[in-house]
Amino acid sequence: MAEATTDHDTIRKWAEGKGGKPAAVSRTHGDDSVGIVRIMFPDADQSKHGALTEISWDEFFAQFEDAELALLYEPTSMFSKIVGRDTLEKREHGENHASR
Repeated sequence: MAEATTDHDTIRKWAEGKGGKPAAVSRTHGDDSVGIVRIMFPDADQSKHGALTEISWDEFFAQFEDAELALLYEPTSMFSKIVGRDTLEKREHGENHASR
């Protein structure tokens, strides 16, 4: 079962424990904007493409807070999904198909 968090330490420890790194979607990342953030897993086959650019955790969390995001993650696997906090609130109230 997936868990949700906005806690920076929890996110960083979970990601790094799985080999994950903070990243931005390359086509949205520029000098004036971090863009869309993701957690990439460089050792995973599905992460071997040029669509992501590694960024610092400071950049990641600044954008994470600015965009009011949350992380859905599976503690025992590499499953994760970054969602809006408003989406998380809707899911907590039974709207299972809510997404942003």
